[in-house]
Amino acid sequence: MSGHAARTAAADVVCLGESMVTFLPSQPGRLADVPAFGRGIGGAESNVACALAASGHRAKWVGRVGADGFGDHLVEAIAAYGVDTSAVRRDPDRPTGIYFRTATDRATDTHEVAYYRAGSAASAMSPHNVPYEDLLSGRVLHLSGVTAALSADCLDLLTDLTAPRDGRPLVSFDVNHRPGLWRGRQAGPQVLLGIARRCDLVFVGEDEAEEAWGVSGAEAIRAALPEPEVLVVKRSADGVTVFSRTDGGPEGSTPAGDTVTVVPSLRVDVVAAVGAGDAFAAGFLSATLRGLPVRERARHGHLMAAAVLTVPGDLTGPPARAHADRLAALDDDAWGTLRLGPGWTAAEGANEEVRVT
Repeated sequence: MSGHAARTAAADVVCLGESMVTFLPSQPGRLADVPAFGRGIGGAESNVACALAASGHRAKWVGRVGADGFGDHLVEAIAAYGVDTSAVRRDPDRPTGIYFRTATDRATDTHEVAYYRAGSAASAMSPHNVPYEDLLSGRVLHLSGVTAALSADCLDLLTDLTAPRDGRPLVSFDVNHRPGLWRGRQAGPQVLLGIARRCDLVFVGEDEAEEAWGVSGAEAIRAALPEPEVLVVKRSADGVTVFSRTDGGPEGSTPAGDTVTVVPSLRVDVVAAVGAGDAFAAGFLSATLRGLPVRERARHGHLMAAAVLTVPGDLTGPPARAHADRLAALDDDAWGTLRLGPGWTAAEGANEEVRVT
C-alpha cells in the first residue's frame, strides 16, 4: 500500500455511496409477470463494506438514507454484517431509494431493472453535509462512479474527495459506468475518467472502458489512466490484468515502470451473475490491506467473486481466511483447474464442490 500503509486509522476501509432496498423476484420472468418480490439490500459501496466486514476488517459505510422504514432496514441490515454505520445520515425530507430487478443475468437483453431513486436522500449528498472526519479516517477510502452520477452535488463531493490533500487515505475507485444515470447531464465518461486519474487504485472493466472511452485492451486502458498506482482491468472470463507501481521489479515491467500481472479467472458454477464486481473489489482490497503480493490480491478478488456467484443474491458470507489463503497459494496449474460450486465457501479442504480437475 506504499506510504498509505503506515496510516493509523479507526477503520480499515471507509465506503461512501448510496445503498437502496432491492426487491428480488420470486421467479424468473418479466417484471410485469413476477407476482411477488423478496426484500434485500443493494449498493456497490455498501456491498464492498459488508464483504470486508464479514472478512474480519473494520469497515465503515457513509451514506444518506430517508427517515423512513426502508432507511431503518438498510442501516440495520448493513450493520448486521459488522459494518460501522454510525456516520450514516438521515434525511427528513427525501426518501430512501428502492429498485426492482428480474432474475436474469444483467448482461442479457432480458434483464430489467426499475429504479426509484430520483430525488433520493443519497442524491443530496454534498461536500457540505457528509462527515469528512469519518470519510478520511480510514486506511482506504472506497468510492464508485455511481455516486458521481447521482447529482451535481454528489459529483462535487467525489471531485473534492479525490483532490490532493495532506493525510489523504489511499483512494480506491470502481469506475462503474452506468450510462442510464447520466442521461440529460454532462458527459459521464469524461467525468469518470477525470476522477479515476486522481485515485490511487482503480477498478475498471475492459468492456466498460471500451463503451465509455473508446479504448480497447488492457494496455490502451493503462495509457488512458497512467496516474493510479494500481490499475485493475477486469477482462470478464479471461481474468484480470493488474498494472502496479507498488509491487515492482524489473521482470514483467513496462517502459513506464509498471509490473504487469495477469491472473486468470476461476471456473465457477454460477447460480446468479450479480454482485461479482463489488465482491472482487472487496477481495482485492482485503488482500491489499494485508500487504499480500499483487497476484494474491487478484486471486482473493476472484475467490470473493466466486463466493457471490455461487449464491442467489448480491451478498454472502466469504470463505474463511485460512481457506481462501490456501486456494490463493495454489500453483498456476492447480489454480487453472480449480472449479468452485455452490457451498464451496463452507469447505475446509477439497470436497465435491471445491475440486481440481
